[in-house]
Amino acid sequence: MQEEKVINILQNQLNFSQKSISDLKIFVNELLKANKSHNFIARSTEADIWHRHVLDSAQLVKFINFSRGSLSDLGSGAGFPGMILAIFNNNLDFHVKLYEKSVVKRHFLGEISKKLSIKVLIHGNVYEDVIDSDYVVSRAFKKLEAIIQVSREMIKKSHKLIILKGQNAQKDLKKAFKKEKYAYKLERSITNEESKIIIVDFKK
Repeated sequence: MQEEKVINILQNQLNFSQKSISDLKIFVNELLKANKSHNFIARSTEADIWHRHVLDSAQLVKFINFSRGSLSDLGSGAGFPGMILAIFNNNLDFHVKLYEKSVVKRHFLGEISKKLSIKVLIHGNVYEDVIDSDYVVSRAFKKLEAIIQVSREMIKKSHKLIILKGQNAQKDLKKAFKKEKYAYKLERSITNEESKIIIVDFKK
């Protein structure tokens, strides 16, 4: 899908502001430049970055209330979905944390957040920090079972876990919830009809 079509969806369906769109364009340009020397995203997906990465991440704004609370992105990589959500957020009281173990990727996230004047907190290892967020998102962090374990054991407050998952979402859920059951729902991804968005409510 072309950039113009994605931007139209971002503005008209997901309520991205003109400022956010401008920031996204800068972010994409900087990422593509950095990708020439670092393998932040697969080279085969560069031409489709707006649809494959930006829109795929941006669709999560539908499930998050940015008027209050905080969000943590587990395994943010080059900023998907966390940086995209931070660009959308215009509430200074809503805090976004990006967890990424790669020093090179953390440096990129820090530089782009400065360039865009976006307030984000950038952390290294998920397992070495106290996660205290109302929303936890993940796109390509670990297997679903491991993500569920982090939510269950490391986050002490009630929160909503939102995971972008491929076509095996239902199968992975059954495996992850073999021992313990949690309330969850599946939403269809707008970028791939076979992919799903898993939303789990963790009550503490």
